[in-house]
Amino acid sequence: MSIVVPPRGTRGSEIPKLARALMRVMQGPFQMAFRQFGDRMRVQGRPLVEIETVGAKSGLRRQAVVGSFPEIAATVPSSWVVLASNAGSARHPAWLLNMAKNPDQVWITTGKLRIKVRPETLEGAERDRAWQEVTSLAPGYGRYLEITDRVIQIVRLRQDAKRA
Repeated sequence: MSIVVPPRGTRGSEIPKLARALMRVMQGPFQMAFRQFGDRMRVQGRPLVEIETVGAKSGLRRQAVVGSFPEIAATVPSSWVVLASNAGSARHPAWLLNMAKNPDQVWITTGKLRIKVRPETLEGAERDRAWQEVTSLAPGYGRYLEITDRVIQIVRLRQDAKRA
């Protein structure tokens, strides 16, 4: 499997420009806090992981901190499950596009460990089961289906056998 990027949506939430600018400014301090307290931080009650990708256009290393679902990932040893929700935006998050372009250059940081992973999008019945589990564990994600018409990808990040 690989990363499948379906068409972007025609509707969805949009973060106002001022808020986007503030988020960019706060990204550095937030990532520093994640590196210090990441194993204790939560979003919608979910543990966080930092995904590191290589930019699809820039070729630069990019980081994004997202919630993860270890309960779902437990079905596949040494893997993590994350959602490309982008808060219900009509657009896919940049990290998903980066993964699609450079799937062999993806790492996660969990706790103090940096692990090379292989991303793959879940599809069909496997995706449907995962979505049900996600919305039972973190009901806030279910609301995104009301906001956007885009397919919210569920990505499994499987530890790469060639660790780096």
